[in-house]
Amino acid sequence: MRLHRLALTAFGPFGGTQTVDFDELSTAGLFLLHGPTGAGKTSVLDAVCYALYGSVPGARQGGGQGTTLRSDHAAPATRTEVTLELTVAGRRLEVTRQPPWERPKKRGTGTTLDKAQTWLREYDPTAGAWKDLSRSHQEIGEEITQLLGMSREQFCQVVLLPQGDFARFLRADAEARGKLLGRLFDTRRFADVEKRLAERRRVTEAQVRDGDAELLADAHRMQQAAGDAMELPELAPGEPGLAEAVLSAAAVARSTAREQLTVAACTLTAAESAQAAAGRALDDVRELDRLQRRFAEARDRAARLEHGAEAYREAQALMERARKAEAVAPALDLRESAEAEHRRAAAAEARARALLPETFADAGAAGLAAAARRAAEELGGLDSARRAERRLAELLDERAGLSRQERADTDLLQEAEAWLDGWESTRTRLQDRVEAAQQAAALAEQLAVRREPARQRLRAARLRDRLAQDTDQAVDRVRTARDETLAAKQHWLDLKEQRLNGIAAELAAHLTEGEPCAVCGATEHPAPARKVAGHVDREAEEHALTAYQRADEQRAEAERRLGAVREALAAATAEAGDTPTDRLAEELEQVEEQYAQARTAAAELHFAQERLRQAGQEHERRLAARQEAAVRTAARVGHRERLDRERAALEEELDRARGSLDSVAARAAQLERRTALLTDAADAARVAEDTAQRLKDADARLADAAFRAGFETPQAAADALLDNAAHRALQRRLDAWQHEEAAVRAVLAEADTAAAARAPQADLAAAQRAADEAARRLRDAASAHDAAGRRCAELDRLSARAAAAVRRLAPLREEYDRVARMAGLAAGTSADNERRMRLESYVLAARLEQVAAAATVRLRRMSSGRYTLVHSDDRTGRGRSGLGLHVVDAWTGRERDTATLSGGETFFASLALALGLADVVTDEAGGVRLDTLFIDEGFGSLDDQTLDEVLDVLDSLRERDRSVGIVSHVPDLRRRIHAQLEVVKGRSGSALRQRGAG
Repeated sequence: MRLHRLALTAFGPFGGTQTVDFDELSTAGLFLLHGPTGAGKTSVLDAVCYALYGSVPGARQGGGQGTTLRSDHAAPATRTEVTLELTVAGRRLEVTRQPPWERPKKRGTGTTLDKAQTWLREYDPTAGAWKDLSRSHQEIGEEITQLLGMSREQFCQVVLLPQGDFARFLRADAEARGKLLGRLFDTRRFADVEKRLAERRRVTEAQVRDGDAELLADAHRMQQAAGDAMELPELAPGEPGLAEAVLSAAAVARSTAREQLTVAACTLTAAESAQAAAGRALDDVRELDRLQRRFAEARDRAARLEHGAEAYREAQALMERARKAEAVAPALDLRESAEAEHRRAAAAEARARALLPETFADAGAAGLAAAARRAAEELGGLDSARRAERRLAELLDERAGLSRQERADTDLLQEAEAWLDGWESTRTRLQDRVEAAQQAAALAEQLAVRREPARQRLRAARLRDRLAQDTDQAVDRVRTARDETLAAKQHWLDLKEQRLNGIAAELAAHLTEGEPCAVCGATEHPAPARKVAGHVDREAEEHALTAYQRADEQRAEAERRLGAVREALAAATAEAGDTPTDRLAEELEQVEEQYAQARTAAAELHFAQERLRQAGQEHERRLAARQEAAVRTAARVGHRERLDRERAALEEELDRARGSLDSVAARAAQLERRTALLTDAADAARVAEDTAQRLKDADARLADAAFRAGFETPQAAADALLDNAAHRALQRRLDAWQHEEAAVRAVLAEADTAAAARAPQADLAAAQRAADEAARRLRDAASAHDAAGRRCAELDRLSARAAAAVRRLAPLREEYDRVARMAGLAAGTSADNERRMRLESYVLAARLEQVAAAATVRLRRMSSGRYTLVHSDDRTGRGRSGLGLHVVDAWTGRERDTATLSGGETFFASLALALGLADVVTDEAGGVRLDTLFIDEGFGSLDDQTLDEVLDVLDSLRERDRSVGIVSHVPDLRRRIHAQLEVVKGRSGSALRQRGAG
């Protein structure tokens, strides 16, 4: 990078326009930038930095995006502007920047703020003119940064060498050096690698811990299934060896469980055999006990038969008398029937007479019938009173209905009044909703108008971005076409020159002996020219000319297309402006979102209007209901008075008809009951007289039948007669005695029963206890066998799942071990990292070692071979190593810290370090050549000899075709350096004077 020209207007302390010709200053190699304190030496360097990066170093930038850079000495109508012309990467560029400017308004009073402006132009040596490249701040910033290969911070450290910073760098600790080197060499990617490894270690560790936690959970389940046969390892999730320990413990538990299953199977087989034997023994004892009990029961039954033989003979005699009495049974039944009928009739007569007043106690059937007829006649006269009573009940129901209607109307009126009281607030709320929806609809219409321009501007911005890329591509194609055109033209001219050089041979080819030469006219041709190898004929020249013309046409077409693309880009830029596409997209998105919200709110308009209309209809309905309720209330008053008058008349009539009773119905019921009782009593008296006569006739027929059957009296025959149930019971007793006697004789005759009776008494309880014990042992054995089987199955299932989990976790565990090892190495915490050096520190240490090596070359010349800078990676205290910087004193042969250098030694050491750092950062930035450097202050601390040596080192930079500007106000430098740029301070602002160059 080489600076050619700097022009600054109204910048810093410079009120007017000042120009610096760096080409003239650079001819001497060294030039001095000097001036009194506060004159503006640093502002010249700030202008260079601002032209390239749009900002100045450090706190001098201030706020407001460069508004503080404007000179206070400038005229109000003069705009701040910095123009820098430089060559970088073989391209000659011109950058012009204007910071934001608060200028006077063209009309009226006050000021207005103009936006910052930036231009980038490139000089076209072929056309001999400048061409515009871009006016976008972002594009220009990216282009300059890409060409220089350095950020603003790197540029300020490498091109504008601030000696104070490097003096502090020499005395700083490892952490401060790391921060500065990290900014210069941009080692954030290595820090990101450390963070990435640490984050990956945390993730994989968490995954391993989760997997180990699940494995331990399965181990606990296996321990619960195995009981005390499994011991868990005392390891936490994530610790090494956990998987192997769990699998080993599971294998031991499975082996123990299978042994227990085998033992349980043997025990179960033995228990089954014992239970079968005990069952057979119990069956034999039960059969013996049954036979013994059968024989004992037979003997007891025989004894009971012998004891009841007399009763059997008496039962046979009773059965014989009953057969004789069956001939008297019809007469007995007739007499009993007549007697029962007479008793029922007498009882009915007594009950009927008991219900009558005492005045009818001695009346006969005829007298009772006459009294019943008189009561019926009186009952017929109560029909009118019954109708009046029913009408009175209807009046009371109607009166109650009026009361219910009155209460309903009262509730209706209260509800209507309550609703109508809130009508105004309800109508206001609904009207507000309607108005809000109408406003939203209006807003939606406004936003709809704004949407399409915003969309068009966004489309134009996207077209602008695409055309900007097309412009760059078209520029490359034009450049390529121009190069191809120049090459084709040069090739054509070279061929033409070769053809002209060999034109004599081409003419000689057409010579004929005796014919005159077309050139000299001679007829003799003693030595015609011959064509040499590589001769260019007319056809080759024409081919080259055609290729050149075709390349020139392609160049013209590429330039035409470039112009068309630039015109389209200018049109798109005019429509879209300088606003970034992303911001336009955000603005359009905001408009679309506001439009959607407004449309949603406006959609409520119809619903709000409908609600308002419905509320109005409800209001009218409530008013009508209230009025109708008032009309019904007035009508009920007259109706109630009519009902009360009719009720009084009916009650008077009923009082006469009821008499002493409460109601006509009660009086009618009284008469109806009396008539019914008298009628029933008369009927009962007639029935009693008839049954008494039938009983007398039955007694006579019974006495005659008993005498003929052999009984002394009818009562004796009745006593001997048995009813059906007694006859069947007596017959069953006789049959049962006979059947029992036969059964007992059969049982006593059985041989096996008799043999069992002779055997010892069976012990059924002992046999049952033995069988129960065998069954219990069998159940216990079966339960133990099932439990052992389930334990084996559960352990197999859990072991298989644990083994699968271990296999699944194996790659993750390996990854965790690998990542943890790499993360520990990168972070400097691993035992393998002996110096505890982080990855970023390691990279910076390598850079620092390169810087120290490059600085030592110049430091040895500046210090007459005494000092050498060396990098040290020793640890300091308990901290980490890697960024130590020492100086080796050749006079003492000892190595010491750079903080022990004196003031002058620190200056030329920091200068050497700055120059070395500039070389290393330049190589790191891609090898961009830095042909112009500035060194700021520090020369006043050197003696004359050291100053000469330092100046010799700086002057040697010219060997690499560099120019070095020294910023200082040391008087001795003015005599030693002839090329000078002086900053003159004055009341109207500072000015620049250039002298001694050229």
